[in-house]
Amino acid sequence: MFVKLDGRPVLVVGAGAVGEQKIRGLLTTGARIRVVALAATSTVREWVGDQKITLAERAFSKSDLDDIFLVVVATSSPKLNRRIFREAQRRKILCNVVDVPEQCDFYYPAVVQRGDLQIAVSTSGQSPSLAQQLRRRLESQFGPGYARWVAELGETRRKVLASDLDAQQKRQLLQSLASREAFEALIATNPKVNGRSAT
Repeated sequence: MFVKLDGRPVLVVGAGAVGEQKIRGLLTTGARIRVVALAATSTVREWVGDQKITLAERAFSKSDLDDIFLVVVATSSPKLNRRIFREAQRRKILCNVVDVPEQCDFYYPAVVQRGDLQIAVSTSGQSPSLAQQLRRRLESQFGPGYARWVAELGETRRKVLASDLDAQQKRQLLQSLASREAFEALIATNPKVNGRSAT
């Protein structure tokens, strides 16, 4: 599931090294990020200074969950983590307690991003290390050229759907445009595209 977070209030509890990593992953989503932590890394403080997030340096309070869409918990206290998870469950707020799969409504996948193309790998929290290894393999398999190709496919798709072709013809044309052969042809005719075909 890819959730649109643009404009939605997201809470991160904890701003140490792990919390920083989770905040970093949220910065590009357009979410309104609130952070509650007793202490914060220098990078998190920089984001506050750049007005990318808001930070309350204090202990967590139940009221921090007011009007929150999603919460990520990254503290070093299992007791506090459980408390926040239970409160989020009671309020029907999506919650992820980092590295505790049984206290997660969702998992962070390892993501390969090539423009609008996103390939997500998840082990449902069982082995983030394996997910990261698979992500690295996919990054080499799906090079930067895919970003341009996906953008072109989107533009072409809109034109095809607006055409006078019948539904079957549209479907066949769109499938052929999305083939490996079509991508390799793009690479062959556009040497500036730095991409590699899948094997």
